[in-house]
Amino acid sequence: MSSGLAIITRQGHPDFLDLPWAEPLAEWEHATERLIRVRRGLSRHVVRMVQYDGQVYALKETEQPLAEREYRLLRKLEDDRLPAVRAVGIVSGRRDEAGAELDSVLITRFLDFALPYQYLFRTTSPLVLRDRLLDAAAVLLVRLHLEGFYWGDISLANVLFKRDAGALMAYLVDAETAEQHPTISDGLREHDLEIGRVNIIGGLYDAIAAELLEETVDPIATVDALADRYHRLWAELTSEEQIDAAERWRIGQRIERLNEMGFDVEELSVAQSTDGSWLRIRPIVVEEGHAHLRLRRLTGLEVQENQARTLLNALDSYGLLLEKMAGHTLPEAVKAYRWLSERYEPVLAAIPSAYRDRLDDAQLIYEFIEHRFEKSKAAGRQVENDEAMVSFITEVLAALPQEKTLIDEDGANDPYDALLMGTPPNEPAAGTGSL
Repeated sequence: MSSGLAIITRQGHPDFLDLPWAEPLAEWEHATERLIRVRRGLSRHVVRMVQYDGQVYALKETEQPLAEREYRLLRKLEDDRLPAVRAVGIVSGRRDEAGAELDSVLITRFLDFALPYQYLFRTTSPLVLRDRLLDAAAVLLVRLHLEGFYWGDISLANVLFKRDAGALMAYLVDAETAEQHPTISDGLREHDLEIGRVNIIGGLYDAIAAELLEETVDPIATVDALADRYHRLWAELTSEEQIDAAERWRIGQRIERLNEMGFDVEELSVAQSTDGSWLRIRPIVVEEGHAHLRLRRLTGLEVQENQARTLLNALDSYGLLLEKMAGHTLPEAVKAYRWLSERYEPVLAAIPSAYRDRLDDAQLIYEFIEHRFEKSKAAGRQVENDEAMVSFITEVLAALPQEKTLIDEDGANDPYDALLMGTPPNEPAAGTGSL
């Protein structure tokens, strides 16, 4: 005798019992009021989005062994603090009203402020976007490979992007073909990269055909540039370097380069020659997030790496001002608390609630910093926060689309838009500055 419906969910999430599990996901269009239409990447599976108290969840229909395997892999990615969607639960034992078996469903938490590449192609300069996409995709793949993850199906459709202070951060959203290894061989890495080359080239040609990209963009050259960036980053993170024993300062230089790239070095192997004339150095444990880890330690804020760099610059600048006013040095924790309570939080509080879903909090602060800098440069003086906020609201925020969850409201016209569920308004440009 077969078992009935079984729903396994993680603590802190809904039980999902009110959803029409006796119907295939493809037939849910009018079966539940929780269903929402969200712009997302393409999928070979039927995927539905549902909403509970403002939180959006993705439901993917697939065979039970595949759902269970992907759930375990996504949990492992989360444990390793890698950028991926969060697995929430699995629904199994589904049957329709006639008693026929239905596929299981994998439940993941949909990423707030996460954007599919097609949306970005419509809203950002192609040349600027190309470089941002290449950097984000290369970093994601390197991070996965450092932790022994073989992806097996790298494509732009399997990635969502979050804005990160003028850059992008890529998140894995499909781990169906992924494999976990203690370490990953060079051959397996190159095979993974080659799969990505083929898939991404195809995705770029599709984007050109859909007039999302100009025909002047060369997909093959673009993907070759991605592979080059991947190899350079991998070499910097893992390669062994021989230095003269008298040049020990180069050890710190290597660590500093990695820090500037956003990676924290927890362990470094240093081997000395028998005669003591040279040293070999090689990073052993490398983790992305040098800046965001420091910011989290000081403030508790969870932000992207480039956002963290911007906010740390603002924090450090304000800390120097506080020390100058006090006439003595201050503990780092005191400076962080003062900056958080006197600068960061007041700026967010001044933004009308109607605009808080335009960008995530850290990105809003970054955009405000950029705006204030440009206003100060144009005025030839320091424009204070209160003055800058007025024009920031009217000139920047009012023109931004809501990006927390890209909801389709009006439907779509052409086949590609139907997959993306709508066309967003244009996005304004930004500059540089400090808070």
